[in-house]
Amino acid sequence: MAAAQIFGISRVRQHQAAPTLIMCSNTAKGAEEFSRLVNTGCKLVGCGSAVPSLRVTNHDLAKFIDTNDEWISTRTGIRNRRVLSGKENLTDLAIEAAQKALEMAEVDPKDVDLILLCSSSGDDRFGGAPVIQKALGCKHNPLAFDITAACSGFLLGLFSASCYIKAGGFKNVLVVGADAVSRFVDWTDRGSCILFGDAAGAVLVQACDIGEDGLFGFDLHSDGDGKRHLISTFKENETDDPSSENPSMTSFPPKCSSYSYLQMNGREIFKFAVRVVPQSIEAALEKAGLAGSNNFDWLLLHQANQRIIDGVATRLEVPSERVISNVANYGNTSAASIPLALDEAVRGGKVQPGHVIAAAGFGAGLTWASAIFRWG
Repeated sequence: MAAAQIFGISRVRQHQAAPTLIMCSNTAKGAEEFSRLVNTGCKLVGCGSAVPSLRVTNHDLAKFIDTNDEWISTRTGIRNRRVLSGKENLTDLAIEAAQKALEMAEVDPKDVDLILLCSSSGDDRFGGAPVIQKALGCKHNPLAFDITAACSGFLLGLFSASCYIKAGGFKNVLVVGADAVSRFVDWTDRGSCILFGDAAGAVLVQACDIGEDGLFGFDLHSDGDGKRHLISTFKENETDDPSSENPSMTSFPPKCSSYSYLQMNGREIFKFAVRVVPQSIEAALEKAGLAGSNNFDWLLLHQANQRIIDGVATRLEVPSERVISNVANYGNTSAASIPLALDEAVRGGKVQPGHVIAAAGFGAGLTWASAIFRWG
């Protein structure tokens, strides 16, 4: 029996088109293009994910920091996390997740029009999306670029995909969320290292007729005033041998650049999340014409902390059986967490075609975003 039947939720509705780009033209070709764009929707048709082979349990962490399984699981809900090791790298995880999404969607790589890699910890500071494009075998050099918004990144990528499709005429857009925050964690700091893991997740967003539109509403925000609560800053280094002849050159040439360990004020992030996320989801539901928690099947939040997930679900009055959570097995995987959890729920039979999902991401920036979408 489908979840919609179990929960008594009706899903029969026609969704109006999202605002699209208005093109002014007095030519027949321009009128035809305008008609096509305003009648274009988009839907999620494939997903995939990949995680490193190394599993680090709470008991493993207790061997080298002052903590234990009960302390971690009680405060976070996390029991395991996956961490890159050996010859593994984040790009390979992203490629694997993207390949699985394309296979599920039955879309050939040559038909991909755009690849968006949502990541704040890639293998290359100049971005990794073009590498994914090459590895997938995309033949027509489609545009590929990175989006950096940490834990909100995937939903910003999803919004971007909808804009490219509804206003730009793109047909198949890959949105990949991939992060390896383990690279920036201080593994002697039990307040932060217990939270994070590495992973990649991907979805294929496809153009469709407006009557099949499956992206219903978004709510997107940022607040730079809260940036201080979650940062990994660039470390400026002095020269080994500063010039004495030219005072303006006393800091040149600089040493090799580096970034600090991730620094997080967990208490402030918790308060921030349980305050803004319910408001954001409610705003997205209103924009979608689906106000109220009874008008969606699943709540899918960024997997940061089980206490945050539970707190948001309580405020929205969503029962636990309608909440998707895999934080216990993977920890906080940043931009990968939502597509990773979605992929597991789809492949596990929990999320069925036609189910409506209310999703929200939140984190560094500070940024937060919500989306209401239908699977399949």
